[in-house]
Amino acid sequence: MSNSRFISTTIPYVNARPHLGHALEYVQADCFARFQRLQGRDVFFLTGSDENSLKNVIAAEAEGVSTRELVDRNVVYFQELLDQLRLSQDDFIRTSVDQRHIDGAARIWELIAARGDIYKKSYEGLYCIGCEQFYSPSELIDGKCPEHLTVPELVSEENYFFRLSRYQDRLLDAFKSGALRIVPASRYNEVVSFVEAGLEDISISRSTDRARGWGIPVPGDPSQVIYVWIDALTNYITALGWAEGDDLYKRYWEDAEARTHVLGKGVSRFHAVYWPAMLMSAGLPLPTETVVHGYITANGQKLSKSLGNVVDPVEVVGKYGIDAVRYALLADLSPFADGDFNEERLVMRYTSDLANGLGNLVSRVASMIGRYRDGTVPDSDERQEQDEQLARKVADASAGMVAAMERYDHREALGHVGDLIRASNSYVDDNAPWHLAKAAAGGDETAAARMDTVFLHLAGAVRRLGLLLMPFLPEAAEKILATLGEEGRHLGDAADWLDGLAGRTMVKPEPIFPRLDVVA
Repeated sequence: MSNSRFISTTIPYVNARPHLGHALEYVQADCFARFQRLQGRDVFFLTGSDENSLKNVIAAEAEGVSTRELVDRNVVYFQELLDQLRLSQDDFIRTSVDQRHIDGAARIWELIAARGDIYKKSYEGLYCIGCEQFYSPSELIDGKCPEHLTVPELVSEENYFFRLSRYQDRLLDAFKSGALRIVPASRYNEVVSFVEAGLEDISISRSTDRARGWGIPVPGDPSQVIYVWIDALTNYITALGWAEGDDLYKRYWEDAEARTHVLGKGVSRFHAVYWPAMLMSAGLPLPTETVVHGYITANGQKLSKSLGNVVDPVEVVGKYGIDAVRYALLADLSPFADGDFNEERLVMRYTSDLANGLGNLVSRVASMIGRYRDGTVPDSDERQEQDEQLARKVADASAGMVAAMERYDHREALGHVGDLIRASNSYVDDNAPWHLAKAAAGGDETAAARMDTVFLHLAGAVRRLGLLLMPFLPEAAEKILATLGEEGRHLGDAADWLDGLAGRTMVKPEPIFPRLDVVA
């Protein structure tokens, strides 16, 4: 079987600058991609921008600029955020300018039409522009969109429809057989319940007039544009050159071991129901899993422009640095439920876990090996129970981190890393190398031999922590590994955690996690 994997974020609308919710999804998907690479798998990690939305048109009209000007300007903010968050994406697709996407969206429409799954009819419904979605009256909350709490617009027009109802049984089979996993279980239950309640056909085009001429034309009918969600969802395969028969598509979609979409709970229906049904109709492979995260709140309130509490991720990274922000998003927030973000807790967790915990450990180990062994990691064949205990902690942390990440639980994974940090610091305190050094200086050969054992094991723990942190804090992990002349391409077997260390030079780094204060 191929060891290739496809991992994607959703592609956000670019009607405004990115917010912290975008940063959460970016960092989550990035840590999943980095983890798979650390396991030796061949990964393609995709993100991009959803540019053919009526939201973008309306935002441009409000600013008095063209839609093209607005999306070309705003997409840069998202691309800059990816750089600031140190994302490892392999591609960034733009749906309004990349011809591979425009051609691919038209091609998948033609395949679905050839299957007899597209028809035209007049329709009237309640449409939320914020969601780019029709709602039934029963789905509204006090007559308002459940996502945006705005009153939907009543729209009457003739559109093309997709025979979604035809795929109800096949979708349920995919869910219940595990062919298409939905993580976590609560989201799986929601999606299955929605499908079991009965699927209705969905509108998949908009009049060109209502779209203000913005969007990808329906093949053969320029009076209509392809509904933005139908257009946008195809990005996952158009980015791989599907329409052109590119080898990337075969390698990372058709033959991939896993095809994973990371997305927010508000768009789970599109990704777990509409998209797989489209692929079934077109005769193409389905994603293998959708991983659904919650929303970020700030100090207990949902992020909202109207409340004035939108958190700018660029500003937060500028204040506290990339490691603090990535750690706050991955170690403090649930991977699946809504989570609250505040800067005081970011600083507290960074200080206790990273600066005082891990940073202090690396600095102490490097300093002591430099002072007492001229910077060279010693060799040793001695093993005492304390050493065996640390070896078990290394094995447990490694296995726990891997198992948690296979379940897409980054918070639990970092909890296992934290266990090893604490165990390693305790090992330093329990063995007190400074006392061993004093005894060794007085001619105690047993103390000298014990000191060698302790330093070898501490160097091994530092190296293992650097490897375990690669998916989460790549810059800090690289600095930690560099103290021992390592690069950390693959996690390897925890049983080999001491191999090849003896004789290595260990260099004390500049502070890896400098002190932080809450910035007003």
